[in-house]
Amino acid sequence: QVRLVESGGGLVQPGGSLRLSCAASETLTGIMSMAWYRQAPGKQRELVASIGPNGRANYKDFVKGRFTISRDSAKSTVALQMNTLRPDDTAVYYCNRLRANDYDYWGQGTQVTVSS
Repeated sequence: QVRLVESGGGLVQPGGSLRLSCAASETLTGIMSMAWYRQAPGKQRELVASIGPNGRANYKDFVKGRFTISRDSAKSTVALQMNTLRPDDTAVYYCNRLRANDYDYWGQGTQVTVSS
């Protein structure tokens, strides 16, 4: 059974940091590339960062140098360290396999709000 539970969101001032965590099914984290996505109000869900089974990470330009994705396959967890947060980072953040679509199971996400 697929399981995705995101946590770690909250309200933070611009320039602040948050660390998101995702507890995922072993079937997802074992051999798949995993990713973090986000969806801001009124916008489409977008990919933020991904990490392969070998730990190789890729980032979208708008988070490069600020966010770091990591995974612990033994614990079936994926994390996203977010630094130097900006108001336009405000969104609900989700984790899932890379290339997940609307037909995949999605967790409840975790809200990140960047505001002074």
